[in-house]
Amino acid sequence: MSAGRPNLGENSSQLFLSCSKNVSFNWRFSWDFICYVSFFRSSLDFREMGFLSTFLGIIGFGFGIPMGLLVGFFLFIYSEAKDVEDPVTRPLYELDSSALQDILPEIPFWVKNPDYDRVDWLNKFISDMWPYLDKAICSAIRTTAQPIFAEYIGKYHIKAIEFKNLSLGTLSPAIYGLKVYETNEKELVMEPAVRWAGNPNIVLGLKILSLEITVQLVDLQIFTSPRIALKPLVPTFPCFSSIVLSLMEKPHVDFGINVLGGDIMSIPGLYRYVQETIKKQIASLYLWPQTLEIPVLDASTAAIKKPVGILHVNVVRALKLLKKDILGTSDPYVKLSLGGERLPAKKTTIKKKNLNPEWNEKFKLIVKEPETQVLQLEVYDWDKVGGHDRLGMQLVPLKLLTPYETKEFKLDLLKHTNISNPQNQKKRGQIHVEMNFVPFKEDSAKFSGPLNGYGRKESRFDRASNDEVEAGAGLLSVTVLGAEDVEGERHNNPYALVLFRGEQKKTKMIKRTRDPLWDEEFQFMLEEPPLHEKIRIEVKSKRTGISFRSKESLGHVEINLTDVVHNGRINEKYHLINSKNGVIQVEIRWKTV
Repeated sequence: MSAGRPNLGENSSQLFLSCSKNVSFNWRFSWDFICYVSFFRSSLDFREMGFLSTFLGIIGFGFGIPMGLLVGFFLFIYSEAKDVEDPVTRPLYELDSSALQDILPEIPFWVKNPDYDRVDWLNKFISDMWPYLDKAICSAIRTTAQPIFAEYIGKYHIKAIEFKNLSLGTLSPAIYGLKVYETNEKELVMEPAVRWAGNPNIVLGLKILSLEITVQLVDLQIFTSPRIALKPLVPTFPCFSSIVLSLMEKPHVDFGINVLGGDIMSIPGLYRYVQETIKKQIASLYLWPQTLEIPVLDASTAAIKKPVGILHVNVVRALKLLKKDILGTSDPYVKLSLGGERLPAKKTTIKKKNLNPEWNEKFKLIVKEPETQVLQLEVYDWDKVGGHDRLGMQLVPLKLLTPYETKEFKLDLLKHTNISNPQNQKKRGQIHVEMNFVPFKEDSAKFSGPLNGYGRKESRFDRASNDEVEAGAGLLSVTVLGAEDVEGERHNNPYALVLFRGEQKKTKMIKRTRDPLWDEEFQFMLEEPPLHEKIRIEVKSKRTGISFRSKESLGHVEINLTDVVHNGRINEKYHLINSKNGVIQVEIRWKTV
């Protein structure tokens, strides 16, 4: 190339590079500018939206809180419990297979279990009586709840508590089956399967400060199988003295509680907590072996009197007795008996021709009611011919004694028990006796002080060990309750004989029966426990008319008394030996003093 001409190739390349740098710079600048502008606008939009949402949130909070309080206040004040409606029932043939499968668990027990009896008659009775039972039960609930409510008035700002509505509804409980147990005791035991899906209308009103709250109990369901025992059976109407209730398993109790129109039992976890709490409380009170006893007859009327101790009496002497014989002397002896007992009186020996006899003879009498019983002492003049003349008598109340303490009495003899009788002013002599009441060990805690109820006295008998129970004197009580299927070849007039240690006791004879009921008690006072001994009981029949073979054996049994001594009591049925199907029921008790 020449010097005067520009070098286009070199200049062109430099110009291109220069232009490229300028264009690149301008492009980068434009992109950065665009991005900056876009970010700035986005920031402005975000700030505008955040401000708007915050503003709306403040307005919503300020408006929502008063409105919520206002609506809640109106619901709280003006909400009322809804009336309970009767359920709609449909016959089985209108239900489909799935519905029938759902109700299979509700089939009555008498259908599934042959031990349960059908009691439609009882359900009919309860259904017809339910309107009246409803009113009676609700009245009892109001009476019982009123003092309980009164205790809370004034506490926790509570001004009033009352039932606005109280009704158990129109649906009565149903008994799905009844099971009756046969026992050897004098009792009737049954287990009804009770189910109650009721429609009660129970509304409770609470006034706290100036607010009134209504609480409604709805959809109540109770499924339970209580054990009901009517015992003991007594010959006084209604023939049982008390009702004893116990639950064999925890009951099913379900219900809802409406407060302000909503069921609070729908709160998660609350339903299960309430269910478990109710079951635990009921179980702690009435789940077997815990019981609820409802007395029916007065204890003094229906109580079966059992021996509680032994009265030791020592007839020491008598002084200055009346002269009944022609020669100016008497042949005295003493008869002893306890009031309220039908047992034959005990007698001392006869002291011939003696107005100041010395006996020092000891007797034991069985005591059932030491607070009310009296010892009757009668002094007679024995005569060989004719009746014996009574020289005098006296009564000693057992409540004057203190258990385990011997007390001496010097008593003036009277003609009658009426002290104001003028004939008692005549001197008839004196009688000296020593008395000591010893309770049985199992009853000693009842008589730890004087029998009149005042004071207290400790005794070594209160702290007897288990080994000592088998040692010492005591009372053997044998009660022949009855027999079943005793059959004679020629006649059936059964009676029972109790044979023990050479003594023989006899029940009354019951005519023309194979299942006699005697329920007679015989007692044997022993100086030591009858370990390794047996008692024999024979059942015989006697012809009422004249016959050469008037008596006939219907069977016998021998009972080992070892178990009685160790356990204190047995009540069993025994098969009679030499009898085809005969069974005899005997109750035996052993009590140690």
